[in-house]
Amino acid sequence: MATVAQVRSGQQFGDPADSTMTAAALGERATGWEFAWLDGRPGGPSWSYPDLARAQLRRAGSLLDLDTGSGELLVELAPLPMHTVAVESFARNIPVARDRLAPFGVPVLTELPGGEDEFDVVLSRHGRLPAADIFRLLRPGGTLLTQQVGSDDLAGLNSALGAPPAYRGKWNAELAVAALEEAGLEVTDVREERPAVAFRDVGAVVRQLRDLPWQIRDFTPERYAETLGRLDSFIRLHGELTVAAHRFLVQAVRS
Repeated sequence: MATVAQVRSGQQFGDPADSTMTAAALGERATGWEFAWLDGRPGGPSWSYPDLARAQLRRAGSLLDLDTGSGELLVELAPLPMHTVAVESFARNIPVARDRLAPFGVPVLTELPGGEDEFDVVLSRHGRLPAADIFRLLRPGGTLLTQQVGSDDLAGLNSALGAPPAYRGKWNAELAVAALEEAGLEVTDVREERPAVAFRDVGAVVRQLRDLPWQIRDFTPERYAETLGRLDSFIRLHGELTVAAHRFLVQAVRS
């Protein structure tokens, strides 16, 4: 039987302590938004992205980390190659990433480097995947490792709340592979999974939507109060709401 990641907030919808689910009770949005809360937990993808990245870095003299976020993963991967560059364009993350990565001598750029044939490894976890630029920046023989969030991620949560889909277009392993191959890269590994995630109370749903605001872009507890109330009744009756995450991993090389 597949393992299910369980999410619980400790706060129930309509609790007297916070009848309107304010930020104080449910927690403010974390600095450096991430999808990585599921990775490495029961119900997460079967592979370990950090372990796969470390395997690539053992032989690398240079590294580019796309959309590094707050830099937490890059620090986890240390020791890093002598020439390591991170890219982050989200304003809230940039100062956090720079402070975190400065002791490692890693610059944080806000745009892609402009050169060619510069990096042995390009990493992108839950970030952009500009195939032509990746081909340009990789040295011949260099490797791309990316883990992506697919367009079906937590779609059941949107359905349960009567919200529009989080993503306008489809995004999956097949499309990513096609883009990378079109750019000239040779794909060597593809994995795609939809691990189950169980929300054990409606407060956990609200916290999730606050931390990942693109899931339901117009979400506020007040705007969705009626559907949250129905979802709360459903969870109290059935014990949980189970939806599917969507992750895929692609590894490719530049010949």
